[in-house]
Amino acid sequence: MTPTAVIDLGRAALELTLMISAPLFIAALVTGLIVSIFQAATQINEATLSFVPKLVVIFITMILAGPWMITMMTDFMRRLFESIPTMIG
Repeated sequence: MTPTAVIDLGRAALELTLMISAPLFIAALVTGLIVSIFQAATQINEATLSFVPKLVVIFITMILAGPWMITMMTDFMRRLFESIPTMIG
């Protein structure tokens, strides 16, 4: 296995990780922004107020995007396992 192949495999794994985690990060970011605007408008300065809405939105996002995430991970693992003979030999 060449160093180039190892770097390509690592790059593909990092790309997959970023692509799978992006919906969750975006949902948490948007929820945090909305809660922050609400806190600024009502002058409620409670740090724990944004935790529960973020948790709920991330859970809903995982329910909606979960099948896509699992499909992406399964396809990557299938391609990885199928390429083992070419990596060894």
